[in-house]
Amino acid sequence: MIIRPALSGLIALTMLLAPSLAFAQNINVTHSSLPDQPYTLIYPDTMQASGGVDRPVTINHANAPLQCNMSYVPVEDSDWTPQGALASLVDADVEAGWRDTFPGFTLGAKGTTAYQSDTALIYEGTSTDSPMGIPLTIVHTETVANDLGYTLDCMFDTAAAEQARPIVDFIIANFSTSAEAECCVPATPATETPPAQ
Repeated sequence: MIIRPALSGLIALTMLLAPSLAFAQNINVTHSSLPDQPYTLIYPDTMQASGGVDRPVTINHANAPLQCNMSYVPVEDSDWTPQGALASLVDADVEAGWRDTFPGFTLGAKGTTAYQSDTALIYEGTSTDSPMGIPLTIVHTETVANDLGYTLDCMFDTAAAEQARPIVDFIIANFSTSAEAECCVPATPATETPPAQ
């Protein structure tokens, strides 16, 4: 089963470009308060969280176009694994799913990566246009745990990728499907497979 992109939590990205997206000295930790929907999100204190409970949890950078959304999705396949999802990934289907909202979306690298708690499917792509009026890079991750499907999608201005990607990697590496996770895991590059030529 491939968990389809969950875009209902998309809100307008802040368009104020900062000279740098450098990490802050402090971090924020958001834990789920619902025992049947556990998670922990850990992110720089330059980002603020909103949503939750019956809506996606969204974290936005205060000074740059960088946003991550964590959502729950139905699990249709009890045997789902990130490795199996990667093997069955159909590039054209993924691209078509994202192009409804992000015109010109093209799939790039794909593979598996480590959350703090689990292994996840990861892929990234770029959109030549977006509802925000700028080209975006989208990093999508998904896993199944606690009988729940989890997606963590981060999107940022493609022009700011060099500064934004380390923050995204940190958020993904520290995400946990447990409500009791603690900071912090150093971000390491994802185990990615290059796109087919």
